[in-house]
Order: sequence, then C-alpha cells, then structure tokens
Amino acid sequence: MTEAALRCWAPDGVPEVHAGDDLSAIVVAAVGALEAGDVVVVSSKIVSKAEGRQVVAEDRERAITDETVRVVAVREHPGGGVTRIVENRLGIVGAAAGVDASNVEPGTVLLLPLDPDASAARLRTALIAATGVPVGVVVTDTLGRPWRLGQTDIAIGAAGIRVVDDLRGQPDASGRPMSVAVVAIADEIASLADLVKGKAERRPIAVVRGVQRHVIDEDGPGARSVVRTGDEDMFRLGSAEAYADGYRDGYAEGSKEAQDTADDEIDGGSW
Repeated sequence: MTEAALRCWAPDGVPEVHAGDDLSAIVVAAVGALEAGDVVVVSSKIVSKAEGRQVVAEDRERAITDETVRVVAVREHPGGGVTRIVENRLGIVGAAAGVDASNVEPGTVLLLPLDPDASAARLRTALIAATGVPVGVVVTDTLGRPWRLGQTDIAIGAAGIRVVDDLRGQPDASGRPMSVAVVAIADEIASLADLVKGKAERRPIAVVRGVQRHVIDEDGPGARSVVRTGDEDMFRLGSAEAYADGYRDGYAEGSKEAQDTADDEIDGGSW
C-alpha cells in the first residue's frame, strides 16, 4: 500500500532582519541542508525588511491610502476605528492594503515588497547557488476571506513552482472528465507553512518537503498570475463601490426624468 505524505517545518532562532541583509544566507543558516524539490516559504515581512520597505508614517491610515488602488468596502466599528478593504497596487484585495504596523519601530510601518514575484525569483536563484539543489520559493502574506471568519496565509510571490495545478480535462476517479478543477498549489503551500510558522512565534521561514512534483525548472508565471481582475472577478464591486455606483446611476436617472418632465411641460404649454 502506498501513501502520500509531506513534511513541513519552521526553524527557531531566525534573527531580526534589517534592510540590506542577505536573505538567502539567513534562510540557509536557519533551515540547514535543503533537498531537491523542497519549497522554501518566507513571510513577506522579512522580505520587506530586507528590501528596506519600512517607511516613516506617523499615520498608518495615510500609508494605507497611498498603497490603495481602489476602495472595495469600509466599515466603522462602534468602539472606534475603521476597517478598509481595498485593492492594493499588487492587485490583492484585502484589509489595510497589506500595510503592517506590528514588530516595527515606533512611527514606522512596513509595506509589502514592490514585486513579490521578483523577490521570490531572486531568493530562489541565490538559494540554488548556495545549496546546489533546485528549490521553489513562496512569499506569503495573511488575508481574510469574504465569506468565512479568520485569516490564512496566501502566496503573494512565487518562483520555481507551479502556482496552480490545472486538472481540467483530466479524468476523475470515476473516469469522468473534470471541468473546473484548478488547484491553488502555491496558496495551499502558504497556508500549510503558516501552521508551523505561526503569527507570534518569530518563525518567518518554513520548508515544505514532499511537493517536488510541483517544483519546476524555471521561475514560472508567479503568484500575480492567479489574481482575478476585470471581467474574471465575479465579485469586483464591494459594498462601497456598489453604493457609489447605485447613487451615481440613481442620481443620473432622476436628473434625466426631471429634465424630461420639464421639457414635456414646456412643450405642452404649461409655461
């Protein structure tokens, strides 16, 4: 009897990362020997720190605004504070545009990497050079889900792995062709790694072993390729946008009806 199995671990003792640090050296020192087909999973926070994405921002809300492409939904809380769900410049829809004020110096915030796929590709190249074995890299961030409580990690950057496994057209266990099955491999690896990295344990690096069938020889299309945009996004309008569109359309229709009524009265000689 055969079994399907994988292993995932996150080492302790990862030092604080600062701008300009060699992230590949930190990874190798933390995880030790890597094997061909391993996937190294790193938190976007340490990538951003290494890339100098920590910026002065006395007002976190202004930093969120600066990183926002469009506002999807806004909710004010009875006890104070506002949650903004926005699309950021990476095309990711989530709370606060990925701006992070935790575990950073007072008066500063941490922005997401400028190009997480490029960050993953650079780290992958450096890791292969340092270890001599082909590996994949996933850069993760934490996101909520529209219809479920809680957050999970997703892949915002990826290199050297198949980000999705498109099974459409292949037979299922009963021999019937599958028509919609596209498995989110990179996101599943990200959420698996989060179980061992944790949120407050200071374990920003993990290794997933046993998914070598999804590791590829080139950088690949990256995590940006799975972001739904435009007509592919069936739920593009959030509550704020839907309200604004409804108000605008209603105002335009009301103005048109009022003008038509005035025109009819003039034509009818009421004036």
